[in-house]
Amino acid sequence: MNVATTKTVHATHSRRDILGTEVAVIGREGAMALLSEKIATRQFMPVTFLNAHNANVTIADAGFRAILPRFLVLADGIGVDLASRILFGEPFPDNLNGTDFVPAFFRSHKDRLKIALLGARRENALAAVGKLAEQAPQHDFVFLHDGYFNAQQEEAILAQLEEMRPDVLLVAMGVPRQELWIAGHIRPEHCTVPIAVGALFDFLSGAVPRAPLWMRRLRLEWLFRLGLEPRRLWRRYVVGNPIFLLRVFRQKFRSKRGGA
Repeated sequence: MNVATTKTVHATHSRRDILGTEVAVIGREGAMALLSEKIATRQFMPVTFLNAHNANVTIADAGFRAILPRFLVLADGIGVDLASRILFGEPFPDNLNGTDFVPAFFRSHKDRLKIALLGARRENALAAVGKLAEQAPQHDFVFLHDGYFNAQQEEAILAQLEEMRPDVLLVAMGVPRQELWIAGHIRPEHCTVPIAVGALFDFLSGAVPRAPLWMRRLRLEWLFRLGLEPRRLWRRYVVGNPIFLLRVFRQKFRSKRGGA
C-alpha cells in the first residue's frame, strides 16, 4: 500500500496512540459504515484489531509494528479501553472485537457480498462458512484454503483471489502472521477489504467455545479463555496483561515529561 492509500484509510476518523499503534476512535455503526463505503467504492482497506496481547506483540516484533499504519486498527477488549482511559481520559466508543463485529457487519450489510475465508484448520474454516451463510444468507461465502500452505499453494491462492476478487477476505492465521501475510501479499487486485480475524473460524465452528453472554458483557471473555486453556494462555493473560498496563503507564509518564 502506498502512502496516499494509508492516509485515505485514516481520513474519516481520529486515532489514539496505544503503545505506538494508532487505533481508530470510531463506534460500531461508524465502523460498519466505513467498511460499507470502502466496499461500495472499491477502495482497498486492510483491517485488524488491537487488544492488550496484540499491543504487547507490537513491542516485541518491529516488523509487525511497522506494517500496522497500513491497516484500519479497531479497538478490541477491555485492555485497550483501560489504556485509552489512562492515556486520554475516556474509553473508545465501542468494543469492536472481531469475533462479534465481523459477523454482525455481514448480517447488517444488505447488498450481496462475495466473502472468501482463508486460514485455520480446514474443518473449522468449512464449518465457519456454513455458520456465516446461516447468519447472513444474502452473501456468498467461499472457502479458499486452510492456514497451512506451502509456497506453491500460496501462488495458487493468490491467483484464485485475483480471479474472483472478493469484496472481503477473512484471514485467520493468528497474530502477527495474518497481518504480515496481508501486508506482504494482498493488493487491491486480490480483494477490497482484507480483515485479520484471529480465531474467528474456531469460534464460529464451535471448536473453541465462547464465554457465556454475561461474561462477554462484563468484558471478561479473556478470563473464560484462560480457564479453558490455562497452560497455553497463562503467559498471555497472567503475565501479559500486567506488562501491558505497565507499558501504558510508562507511555503516560513519558508523554507528561514531554509536555512539561
